[in-house]
Amino acid sequence: MAKEKFRVESDLLGELQVPAEAYYGVQTQRGINNYRISNTRMCDYPDYVIAIAYVKWAAIQTNNVLGVIDDKITKAVSQACEEIVNGKLHDNFPVDMMQGGAGTSVNMNANEVIANRALEIMGYKKGEYQHCWPNDHLNCGQSTNDVYPTTIHLTIIRMNKALIESLKELIAAFRQKGRAWRNVIKMGRTQLQDGVPMSAGQEFTAFANQLQDEIKNLNQNVKQLYEINMGGTAIGTGLNAAPGFPEVCAKKLAELTGEPFVAAKDLVAATPDTAPYVSYSSALKRLAVKLSKICNDLRLMASGPRCGLNEINLPAKAPGSSIMPGKVNPVIPEVTNQVCFKVIGNDMTVAMAAEAGQLQLNVMEPVILESILESMTWLTRAMHTLRVECVEGITVNRERTIKMVRNSIGIVTALNPYIGYKASTKVAKEALKSGRSVYDIALEQGLMTKEQLEEALDPKKMLNPHEF
Repeated sequence: MAKEKFRVESDLLGELQVPAEAYYGVQTQRGINNYRISNTRMCDYPDYVIAIAYVKWAAIQTNNVLGVIDDKITKAVSQACEEIVNGKLHDNFPVDMMQGGAGTSVNMNANEVIANRALEIMGYKKGEYQHCWPNDHLNCGQSTNDVYPTTIHLTIIRMNKALIESLKELIAAFRQKGRAWRNVIKMGRTQLQDGVPMSAGQEFTAFANQLQDEIKNLNQNVKQLYEINMGGTAIGTGLNAAPGFPEVCAKKLAELTGEPFVAAKDLVAATPDTAPYVSYSSALKRLAVKLSKICNDLRLMASGPRCGLNEINLPAKAPGSSIMPGKVNPVIPEVTNQVCFKVIGNDMTVAMAAEAGQLQLNVMEPVILESILESMTWLTRAMHTLRVECVEGITVNRERTIKMVRNSIGIVTALNPYIGYKASTKVAKEALKSGRSVYDIALEQGLMTKEQLEEALDPKKMLNPHEF
């Protein structure tokens, strides 16, 4: 006898065929049929699937403690949730990330998968919901409107760790260059014009320190996500949840995940509140802005090789032109720039979606989630790529950088304390007009002795404050 390919399940809208071997059910199937938008599914973000399994695990244990769900179902559901947390059944979460319904398809996808796996554990067949029902048991004391945002919170918290790790590794790569090049003298620039001397080490250490600040900023914004609205059910009033559900569930989720979750003080306020997402997305944008600026600097410093600054050499990663022989482009900083642009755009999407909420619920949370997770994923990968494929392999052109310092008009600034701003301006103007060096003109005009000039224009002494 041929094995059945489908089973039939029913819901409010009627009957629907579901693949016989699938752990998901009719409402997930409707989600699959309805939303073919982004081509990105729940299972494409493992932390997302793990997060909702943790939320359902905490919820079933809460209902057991409160005397609402019996031990047999609680044990089976807990085992099913633990299996998902450990990486099993993820391919049974196929719903598109972009959807209507404020995440209902996501919540029901989890309810159905966990219920069907729990049924198997208890010795029943998939779909025999009278023994463990996706709504009455898996969704007991809950609503999409508290499950979905809590899942978003935990997903971001989990993915932030990988983002921070990638950022730390990039920072370390910049610091290594900073230490190696602390004695490499080059010109600093303002408004793309000659400024005053600095070391290449100072420049790359500054990149590291600029990015270091973003670790603190990201982690500070993650803290806002530890307050959750589980037990608020539909709009925060707690309808159909057992008394004490919010506090117990937050405690259970904290125990399971090791994260310090607490119940929101005002669940009606917390249910439609997307402010934590706006703040965290803004932190991602801030990181992206800094990262993109650094990539711009790398591209400028590597410009040339003959007709640009040519201070550093980026690793050659691909032929740069189909028509210009020998051309090699800064492709890794370029792709990182583009990732940053996407993150900045995603932040605008988050802001618009947060503003679009009405009354007791924000139904635009799916695009908020998709935008933030895309930004986190792309940034994590981009920083890894930038480090491995570019920063770690950068070399510096020492002779080129010191030559530019010696020929620069910018070093005239060092003469200000000795001959004054007005006289220094005249020297700079003459140097620019004649093409001669600041040193020669100041000596010729008798403004300073040779010994004084050599002391004042020693590039190494221009790197830090010193006495005159």
